[in-house]
Amino acid sequence: MELRAMSAGRKKVVLAWSGGKDSAVALRELVNSGEYDIVGLLTTVTKEYRRITMHGVREELLEAQALSVGLPLLKVSISESIAEEEYERVMEATMSDLLSSGVEYVAFGDLFLEDVRRRREENTARIGMKAVFPLWGRDSWGLAHSFISLGFRTVTTCTDSHFLDEGFVGRYIDEDFLRDLPEGVDPCGENGEFHSFVYDGPVFRKAVSFRKGDVVLMRDRFYFCDLLPS
Repeated sequence: MELRAMSAGRKKVVLAWSGGKDSAVALRELVNSGEYDIVGLLTTVTKEYRRITMHGVREELLEAQALSVGLPLLKVSISESIAEEEYERVMEATMSDLLSSGVEYVAFGDLFLEDVRRRREENTARIGMKAVFPLWGRDSWGLAHSFISLGFRTVTTCTDSHFLDEGFVGRYIDEDFLRDLPEGVDPCGENGEFHSFVYDGPVFRKAVSFRKGDVVLMRDRFYFCDLLPS
C-alpha cells in the first residue's frame, strides 16, 4: 500500500507510534480513510537504553520501521525515571510545536480503555489539538485475526508475567499464538499483557530485518526479548 502524497485539503495528523501491531493497523486505517495527511510517527524513546519505551525495541529498528513506512520519525527522548508530571510537560511541549506547524490532530491505536481515551483527549484538548482513534470500538479478536490475514508480520518483544509466561515472548503473532493465549488475555494486548514489533505488512515498503537475541526478566515481572538489527 502506497502512502498518499500530502494534500492541502486533508487534515494534518501525527500518529502515536509504538512500533507494535495496534499502531501499524491504525496507520493503515488513517491512510485508507483519505481524510488525513500523516506528517510523521511520534515515538517516545528511553534515553538510557535508546529503546522504544515499554516495548524495549532498539532505536535502530524503530528507525528502520519509519524508513520502510516512508514517514518522518519524531522521537521524544525521556528518562527511565521520569515522573508523570514531567512526562506530560515534555509531551505538551512537543505537541505545541506540532500545533504551531499546522498539525491539529494526534492519532492513537487504543481500542476500548475509556480512562486512557479520556486522558488523551484531555491532554490534547488542553493545547488546542484533537485526538483521533481509528480503531476505537473494534472487537479485539476480530482485529487480531484481521491483522494476521492482512499480512502483517509481528513478534512479541515484552510480556507481563502476571498474564503470560516466558514462552510467549519472542513469539511470532499468528493463529497459533492466538489459540495459545490463556483465557482472559486480550488478543491485542490492550491491557498491557504483551507488546510487539511489526516488521512487515501492508504499510511497509520492505520487511525490517532483525534477529532474536537474549530474553531477560526485568523488575521481577516483565520478560523482554532483545531484537537485534541484521
